Amino acid sequence: MSETNKETKKSEKMSSKPKKQTYSVCFCCRRRFKLGVSEAPPEIRTLFHRYCDQNGIMTASHLTRFLIEVQKEENITEEQTQAIIDSQKHLSIFHRRGLNLETFFKFLFSDSNPPLVPSRGVHQDMSLPLSHYYIHTGHNSYLTGNQLSSDCSDAPIINALQRGVRVIELDIWPNASKEDVDVLHGRTLTTPVALIKCLTSIKQYAFVASEYPVVITLEDHLTPDLQAKVAQDDDNDLSDDEDDDEEKSLQDGSDEYRRLIAIHAGKPKGGIVECLKVDPNKVRRLSLSESQLEKAAETYGKEIVRFTQQNILRVYPKGTRITSSNYNPLIGWMHGAQMVAFNMQGYGRSLWLMQGMFKANGRCGYVKKPDFLLKPGPINEVFDPKAPLPAKTTLKVTVYMGEGWYYDFKHTHFDQFSPPDFYARIGIAGVPFDTVMKKTKSIEDSWLPSWNEVFEFPLSVPELALLRIEVHEYDMSEKDDFGGQTCLPVWELRSGIRAIPLHSRKGDKYNNVKLLVRFEFI
Repeated sequence: MSETNKETKKSEKMSSKPKKQTYSVCFCCRRRFKLGVSEAPPEIRTLFHRYCDQNGIMTASHLTRFLIEVQKEENITEEQTQAIIDSQKHLSIFHRRGLNLETFFKFLFSDSNPPLVPSRGVHQDMSLPLSHYYIHTGHNSYLTGNQLSSDCSDAPIINALQRGVRVIELDIWPNASKEDVDVLHGRTLTTPVALIKCLTSIKQYAFVASEYPVVITLEDHLTPDLQAKVAQDDDNDLSDDEDDDEEKSLQDGSDEYRRLIAIHAGKPKGGIVECLKVDPNKVRRLSLSESQLEKAAETYGKEIVRFTQQNILRVYPKGTRITSSNYNPLIGWMHGAQMVAFNMQGYGRSLWLMQGMFKANGRCGYVKKPDFLLKPGPINEVFDPKAPLPAKTTLKVTVYMGEGWYYDFKHTHFDQFSPPDFYARIGIAGVPFDTVMKKTKSIEDSWLPSWNEVFEFPLSVPELALLRIEVHEYDMSEKDDFGGQTCLPVWELRSGIRAIPLHSRKGDKYNNVKLLVRFEFI
């Protein structure tokens, strides 16, 4: 189906007369509800009448002024605005000069009005050292499920690369015959997959979602002869930036194998203080579990930040996360950790934050770290993630309404006896002093919830702030039902009224579910 036909079908859904829906209460009783029609909220009506002409039409010049003053699109031209109007022509053949209220509302609530600039693409300086970037990083990338008994496969590696992950971790072991190399989670019941199969898939899918480098992290358990075999077999496949084995293993390996390893992960003797020492003439990579990082950050937070200004810090899930759950990635990011490694095969709020972070910079898998994490301040001070700071800005979020659940879910998915009672949760994930969650009221018995509520979020470190949005359906007797989520990098939000697509628990975008929201920085 063409895009025009899709939009036409969608507009028919939005503008059709109210439908009635019947729910069974018991064997002999039924309740009927009106579905309702998506209508412009009061503030949208007010804005339209402020910018339209006396005949209720928003011409190209009127729309241009609206886009500049309300949407903060300072560089928009009248020619571009006219193209927007022309794209809406199929919605109404009676308004050739511009948009009426209905088509204006549909434009605001359309996929052509997203919260992030779709045409911006990769816009950060990509010529800096690797230590200057957050990198989309996977943990045990070959596992299909839990950490103890799931299958090992190249399928989750392919899926991760298609989603823009740039760091793939492989645990390599001698196979059963000791003559070749497998990938598996050692000393568990996970079933192996051949290393060559994983490397072939990496080579095939490495640059499908991003043109920027893929890093292969090796946890090496091979004998020297198998290391030599890997070097011989994979000389054209292994391109990177790492090896988690002991120093002795590296020394015993063949010259060919060592040549493939760009960054050797040594394990310094001594405690965390020794690990965090900075050699101005050498770049090192350090791996810490989430628990080790949390403990070290209590006392050595600024030392960790100083270390990551030049060196690579990788953080990985603690060993007790056998269900492949994840942790709060902000603990790593706020200390400058470049590789915050996640189990990508699961889902949950932590993974939503990871997905939100890497929507930035054109979804290329690399996001430049804020300047305050890259160099000392004017008096040689280092950023302290725990220190209270004054607010730099305040993000004002107006949540108008939502739609699309009626078309993407079964009509009894949320409630067997009536339409859903939706509410939204809005908040910030960031440094401790910025992190907060708020919620709207619940709107009873409506597939088209209209909240019209305003929230303000003072931000002391907006450069590390992620906007969290979730929708749930209130259930009096059981756990509230999930209705969609998204996470967006605050520093890349477009000001103004925007259509926010929602995603499933696994991060897949729904076909129709979205919210109408306004962003203002005050």
